[in-house]
Amino acid sequence: MPAEKPQLSRYRDRMDKAVSALKEEFASLRTGRASASLLDQIMVEAYGATTPLNQVAAITVPEPRSISVNVWDRGVVVSAEKAIRASGLGLNPVVEGQTLRIPIPPLTEERRRDLAKIAAKYAEQQRVAIRNVRREANDDLKKAEKDSVISQDEQKRMESEIQKMTDEAVKRVDEALKTKEQEIMQV
Repeated sequence: MPAEKPQLSRYRDRMDKAVSALKEEFASLRTGRASASLLDQIMVEAYGATTPLNQVAAITVPEPRSISVNVWDRGVVVSAEKAIRASGLGLNPVVEGQTLRIPIPPLTEERRRDLAKIAAKYAEQQRVAIRNVRREANDDLKKAEKDSVISQDEQKRMESEIQKMTDEAVKRVDEALKTKEQEIMQV
């Protein structure tokens, strides 16, 4: 099978996906405000399978300091409560029939620092993912040049283009991290 000319847009899309994934992970990190996306990562044992909480309940934010989880099936209420308590988010739901009320306690200074560390860890994972895309792209370019699909000049030009895309994606990750850290540390 002859090698094909590497498409830079494919690598850019993958780098963009890494940045988007980071923003989704940040949405699930708790700041002082209530947010429905805070519970996005929580999985519940329901109907013999592990299911995302938002597929077995309606999640609303009635006020800035509380979240309401209206579980559709009475049999899932207990496992939803257990999943929220075990999530490591420091939340303690109050069961009222089929509704879980979750007050959002103010964050302590120590908890803010922990959340900032977690945010930094998420950011580093995505930086590594972006660099992996760069490495793969450069390998593809070397192979394409070796197979005479592109010229050496074209390979060098595309490599510098990929480096620019990498730097830009890493910069967006750093900006998102800085914004999230400010949001976390804000009292």
